[in-house]
Amino acid sequence: MTRDDVVEVLLGCLSVLAQEEPDRFKLDLSEETILFGYDAGLDSLGLVMLLLSVEEALHARHGVSVPLMDERALSQRHSPFRTVRTLTDYIIANFG
Repeated sequence: MTRDDVVEVLLGCLSVLAQEEPDRFKLDLSEETILFGYDAGLDSLGLVMLLLSVEEALHARHGVSVPLMDERALSQRHSPFRTVRTLTDYIIANFG
């Protein structure tokens, strides 16, 4: 699983969320997309929906188990959930 693979999965999952609920999720799709926090395109439920779909997609496409809502991810000093880039970096560093 490469960094490009992870970015593709993340952007694909974000695209699906934005298409399913366009009034709720306002997202510009890039590595700089803010996922959570100030000026985020997702609310907390949207972030959970994204993380679940990313876990499922990575497992289906690459056979990799990537638990994104575990203690390791949640206890990071700097949140891996801030942007597509930070989440990609976290996934590659811990599961790539």
